Amino acid sequence: MITLSINGQQHQFSKPLSVAALLLELDLAGKRVAVERNGEIVPRSQHAAVHLTDADQLEIVVAVCGG
Repeated sequence: MITLSINGQQHQFSKPLSVAALLLELDLAGKRVAVERNGEIVPRSQHAAVHLTDADQLEIVVAVCGG
């Protein structure tokens, strides 16, 4: 079990996840998002390779279109 802080809220997951797997869990896969992990931007090309660990702090911003 790991606990992640996502946009200031605590979330628990039964197993460690990559950033890509987390986005899938949060129904954000395929959307235009920016992910910051512990103060550093995670490039989209690294989402599958970056594995999250207990107590990571994440900020996830979803791009929205409109006017």
